[in-house]
Amino acid sequence: MSEVLIPLGVVGILFVALPWMVLHYVTKWRQAPKITDEDEKLLDELYMMARRLDDRLATVERIIAADHPDWRPNMPLAERPDYDLSKRN
Repeated sequence: MSEVLIPLGVVGILFVALPWMVLHYVTKWRQAPKITDEDEKLLDELYMMARRLDDRLATVERIIAADHPDWRPNMPLAERPDYDLSKRN
């Protein structure tokens, strides 16, 4: 009996289950939403806006650094000398 079940199971897996899984995920992949031209333009606009904001921030940091020599840009809060870690919640 097991001499028939093992080859029958292997054939079932190879010719039914495996192709079914491949075709299932191929159709899921094709149905997935794709990025549209409008979405791509929006991403480009957001990227350019982020670049402009980064340039503005760098300009403000240069101005502040010129006015206040002790000021250090991009200093993490935990490294500031006036910040006490023991007072955290």
